[in-house]
Amino acid sequence: MIDFPLKFEMFGSTILAHPVFETAGIFLAMRYYFYLKRKSTEKMPLSHSLAILIGATAGALIGSKLIGNLEKPGVLFGEEFLFIRFWTSNTITGGLAFGLMGVELAKKIVGHKESTGDLIVFPLLLAMIIGRIGCFFTGIYEETYGLRTDSVFGMHLGDQYLRHPVALYEIIFLLVLGFVIFRLKKSKRFVSGFLFQFFMLNYFLFRFFLDFIKPHESLFLSLGTIQILSLLMIFYYIYTIKKSFKLMKKVSVYNG
Repeated sequence: MIDFPLKFEMFGSTILAHPVFETAGIFLAMRYYFYLKRKSTEKMPLSHSLAILIGATAGALIGSKLIGNLEKPGVLFGEEFLFIRFWTSNTITGGLAFGLMGVELAKKIVGHKESTGDLIVFPLLLAMIIGRIGCFFTGIYEETYGLRTDSVFGMHLGDQYLRHPVALYEIIFLLVLGFVIFRLKKSKRFVSGFLFQFFMLNYFLFRFFLDFIKPHESLFLSLGTIQILSLLMIFYYIYTIKKSFKLMKKVSVYNG
């Protein structure tokens, strides 16, 4: 049996497992990214790299908190608003969506036209998997748990109810998605940027359906903030992937 939320005794203090796993995930993902970047044959000027990194970081920070708080607009715009709650409310979906916007804006500013997303896919997967382990060990004490269920998958996550272990569902999904992307990468048949587009489309599809079994406030047609954002990102990436397929077709005809 797991005693939720899982805590660690470190340096004479009690620390929740979630921030420990999140920090470890970000650190390991950054080290993995820089390792892949050193091995990559695609080089870019240092000024471009710094601009894109700043754009991604700023966008992800703003987006994760904005979307995280818009999940409960009644609290955000009500009398219960607290800055500490605003600062600690985050979601990876907002970070991914707004991080993308930050990168694209930075690329326009410095005039960088090539795709930069493929290199970050596997570091992102690593960070998200480690982070979701932390989410699972937090149980019901942060809003990353599932609804009550009588299914065989139900688990006790810190209260008397069986709940969907949505963090475990997501870990399994990310592992499978990572394997599929690895196989696609090995085929070397896709234009630059396609792997990132494939990752984003599938992740937002998954999150759209997953949030039906997570607590959320309905904003429109019984959909929550994350689901509405996911739909927007799904439509965007269907459009971008169609463009990538057209480009691949042109390259294939040209080479043939």
